Amino acid sequence: MLTRIRNALMVKKRFVSIPYSKFKEEILKVLVRSGFLISYSVETINDFSKEIIVKLKYVNGESSILGIKRQSRSSCPKYIGFTERIGGCPQHSLSIISTSKGVMSQRDAFTEKVGGEVVCTVW
Repeated sequence: MLTRIRNALMVKKRFVSIPYSKFKEEILKVLVRSGFLISYSVETINDFSKEIIVKLKYVNGESSILGIKRQSRSSCPKYIGFTERIGGCPQHSLSIISTSKGVMSQRDAFTEKVGGEVVCTVW
């Protein structure tokens, strides 16, 4: 999903299509709430498959997303506590964390006092 968004932004697409999953939808909710994307919609292709149509955001012809980095992988998961900060990322970045209370930004995880697996960082 992150690679599809990154590639669509590089060629200045307005929309991008992504195969549906609940986890991807939760990540997109955080990105829309944070202002990195305009919106998304879930569309049914047939009885068994769905896709997510994401509307990308541009400001003065430039993408609102300057970079996306996948942090945790299945071979090497990365976990943080709610008091820890993620290093090596730009100052105005958004880290998305999968917690026991759902997928949320690092700021929301701090207010909820929960840690979890770092999914990605967006700046």
